[in-house]
Amino acid sequence: MGEEWLYGDMNFTLVLYRVDKSKTNQDDVYGEALTDSISYLAPVEIKAFVKIETPSQATFGNSKLSQTEPGNLIMSVYLHYLEEEAITISYGDYIGYPETESRMRYYSVADDGRIVSDNKHTYGGYKPFYRTFVCTPVSEDEFKGI
Repeated sequence: MGEEWLYGDMNFTLVLYRVDKSKTNQDDVYGEALTDSISYLAPVEIKAFVKIETPSQATFGNSKLSQTEPGNLIMSVYLHYLEEEAITISYGDYIGYPETESRMRYYSVADDGRIVSDNKHTYGGYKPFYRTFVCTPVSEDEFKGI
């Protein structure tokens, strides 16, 4: 997966919570899922190479109020593995990352990595062999597992 995945990044077992789009009610105007009506498929364990970005601190306007946000989860998964296990990961799905033995942190898929025609994801520009997903942390108010 390139040299950047050889050092400091680990192969983890994560939990994928896929949104069941056929059973989830959507807003008539924007087509967004209504928070209380999201249905999920059964959770699936997936193996991925994981990198957690450094947390960032943001201030609000000109005030002295600041908040530290956890870093994004960047995960890469071999296409062969996704096909073999019949796993589809889409924008809006949730990922559970075992932060410690007793705490799971949840992320939402913000970029589902469907474009894999660049040199990074291919064998010399010929055949794609993995996808990279960018997942943003979510609060426990949004999602806390099933």
